[in-house]
Amino acid sequence: MTEESGRIQHEALPLPQAAQYLLDECRMVLPGIQALFGFQLIAVFNPRFDAILAPGEQRLHLLATGLVAIAVALIMTPAAYHRQTNPRMVSELFLTISSRIMLWSMWPLAVGLSLEFYLIARIILHSALAPALAALVFSAFLGLWVVLPRMPAVQRLVARCR
Repeated sequence: MTEESGRIQHEALPLPQAAQYLLDECRMVLPGIQALFGFQLIAVFNPRFDAILAPGEQRLHLLATGLVAIAVALIMTPAAYHRQTNPRMVSELFLTISSRIMLWSMWPLAVGLSLEFYLIARIILHSALAPALAALVFSAFLGLWVVLPRMPAVQRLVARCR
């Protein structure tokens, strides 16, 4: 993307380069999700886990861990799909499927992170404010990942670039 006399220009990527960008994006997201997943697994083995969290909150932690595991599976799917279908070729179908799967991975990740944030806020604050803060965190994910790309101002900018 280049800026020329106040107008942003763009060009279509060849399929192999687009696939490389997609897989690189998955690779960038994966370590963070895996680190979170590791911390979620370790928390259960902390001696204070049973003392700090009520049984319902422990189930909430299990749900959050499951959602993050699903996000890990989804974010790794494009690479696995590519290796098993056409490892020496790239297609528009591969890019479409993989892009959608990557975007789908953001939903369980956002919910899982928000649930974990709720649990942490509840432990630290001992307050009814914890659900509101968790909702705020989820709203931030929703705003940045779903609303921002669909905002009219952003859409106008994209349309001007075409």
